[in-house]
Amino acid sequence: MERRKIRDWNLFRSWAWYMPGIGGMFALLLLLIGGMLLGSMVTIAVSAIYSPEVAQSYGMLVSYPLQFLPAMVFVGYKSRMNALFDEGVPLDDDNFGKWGGLVLAVAAIIATLAAQTVSDLANMILPPLPDMLKKLFESMTGGPVWVSLLLVSVFAPFFEEWLCRGEILRGLLRKMKPAWAIIISAVFFALIHGNPWQAIPAFLLGCIFGYVYYRTGSLKLTMLMHCTNNTLAVILAHIDGIKDAESLMEVIPQPWYSVIVAVSVVIVAAFILMVSRIPLKASSPLPAPGE
Repeated sequence: MERRKIRDWNLFRSWAWYMPGIGGMFALLLLLIGGMLLGSMVTIAVSAIYSPEVAQSYGMLVSYPLQFLPAMVFVGYKSRMNALFDEGVPLDDDNFGKWGGLVLAVAAIIATLAAQTVSDLANMILPPLPDMLKKLFESMTGGPVWVSLLLVSVFAPFFEEWLCRGEILRGLLRKMKPAWAIIISAVFFALIHGNPWQAIPAFLLGCIFGYVYYRTGSLKLTMLMHCTNNTLAVILAHIDGIKDAESLMEVIPQPWYSVIVAVSVVIVAAFILMVSRIPLKASSPLPAPGE
C-alpha cells in the first residue's frame, strides 16, 4: 500500500491520524509527566549555570515547551503509522456556520471573559492560596511582561489546546458520547494544572472550550479563547491593588459583583446557544458512529 504523504505546511496535519482513547489519554499523561521532569532538569541546569533569578524569569521559556515534547513525538510517530490505513480527522477546521469566523471569534472572546468572571466564584469556597503556589504564579506572571505574555498567552494556549482538545478530545469524540468526551477531556485539562485553585476554573473553561471544539472543529478558536483567559490573568497580575487579591470580590463592591456575575452567566449561556446552532459537518471531530 502506498503511504500517504502527511508533510505539508499545515502545522497540525502530521498529527491528524492518531486519535487516542482512554488508554491513549493515560499514555499521553505519562509522557507529559516525563516531559515535566525533563523541563525541571533544564530549569535546575539554568539555575546552576546562571542564577536562580535567571531561571525563574526565563527558564520556563525553555522548560515549558519541553514538557510537551515527548507527547508530540509519540503522537507524530503513531500518526505516521496510522496514515498507512486510516483517513484521519484534522485537528483544526473552520466550521463556523452562518456566523462566520470573525463574529464567532469576537463572541468567543467576550464569552471567555465572562466565564473567567463566573469561575472566580471558586475562590470563595477554596482556602487561601499557599505561599508555594503564589511564588509559582509570580514566576509565570510577575517577571518581564514580554516573557509572561509569551509563556501564558502563546505557549500555554498552543500546547495545552493541542493536547487537551486537538488530541484527547478529538480522539474521545470518535469513541464515546460527546458529553462524556467533553467532560473527560475537561477533567484531564483540570488535572494537568496540578492544584485545585487552577483546576476548578480550568474544568469550567475546559467544558466550554470542549463544546466549542466539538461544534466547530476549530483549534484556532479554542486557542484564542485560552489566550484571552490567560492574557487577562497577566494584565491583572501587573495592576496594583488587584494583583494581590484572592478574588474579584475583594476589589469590586458586593452589589456590583453579584450583578457582574449574573450578567456573565447570561453571556456564557448565550454563547453556548449560539455555538449550538452550528451544524456539525463530516470533517469536524464527530461522536462515535450511531450517536
